[in-house]
Amino acid sequence: MKGRILMNQLTFSDIEYSNRKKKTKREEFLDAMEEIIPWSYWVEMIRPYYFANKRGRKPIGIETMLRMYLMQIWFNLSDEGIEDSIYDSYAMRSFMHIDFHEQQVPDATTLLKFRHMLESNKLGEKIFADVNSRLDKAGLMMHGGTIVDASLIAAPKSTKNQEGKRDPEMHQTKKGNEWYFGMKVHAGVDAGSGYVHTITGTSANMHDVTETANLIREDDEVVYGDSGYLGAVNQPAIKGDEKKSEIEFRVNKRPSSLRMADDFKGFNWDKKMEHEKSAVRCKVEHPFLIVKKQMGYSKVIYRGIAKNMHRFHMLFASANLIMCSRAGRTKDFIGCTV
Repeated sequence: MKGRILMNQLTFSDIEYSNRKKKTKREEFLDAMEEIIPWSYWVEMIRPYYFANKRGRKPIGIETMLRMYLMQIWFNLSDEGIEDSIYDSYAMRSFMHIDFHEQQVPDATTLLKFRHMLESNKLGEKIFADVNSRLDKAGLMMHGGTIVDASLIAAPKSTKNQEGKRDPEMHQTKKGNEWYFGMKVHAGVDAGSGYVHTITGTSANMHDVTETANLIREDDEVVYGDSGYLGAVNQPAIKGDEKKSEIEFRVNKRPSSLRMADDFKGFNWDKKMEHEKSAVRCKVEHPFLIVKKQMGYSKVIYRGIAKNMHRFHMLFASANLIMCSRAGRTKDFIGCTV
């Protein structure tokens, strides 16, 4: 009984940290995610697929593993790296809700098995869909317009592996005067709010315009895109669809096709119209900024598009949560029920 009372008391480390004058950015970020994530619902979503040992040691709690996995993708750490970081960082340890009197940090192998379980059951897609469903029901996801864009994600070019080959699902492509090897992530972003509602993945050599039809929602009336989507309206999947063929495509023209000041007199309406399109289209860059810069996932770490797409579903779901929290709409998000 005495031992149990001591375990629930504040440790010397807790008392020391409570007297600090400011929180670190990492703590503020983790506190925001702690508040906005529907933990109980996500745990119940994973439970049917989780390991249920009838013999031997009791399995580690689902929420503990989920918190560890989320921090791994948020801070772009390896399995061993996140394990060591939790031991080192008070903020991460607090987010994990771990008391070293009662349990230790799950090891790298346990996290590996948990990640494989999520990937094999496509739980990343389900979590991404749950976040979007909550945004929609809270009235935060607008409808009627979509911004489409794609981003290159580099892959290792080295052939120093067991097979002696590059990843067969990744390909090279030329952008400007440089060659890139890897994959592309295509995103459909809500034009009104900036939240990502659809993502797909292809090899890098696939043209942006080929995935346009997969990024459009049924109720979209207008689509924005850069000059890479100029031929979208002529795509068979769009041209042959009764609803999608009626969508208005507001795509930026190539700079070389714009009229120069010497070609006409008066106000440059072409430049004005392109500026108006870009003012809306720029919203698509924000979630990519969070995923590639803040979370550091600008280069794939898994072989195969499927594994990387599972991670991208989790990353873009997290990006939507971050944007919702920064907008001060956390209460609206957590107040809705699925």
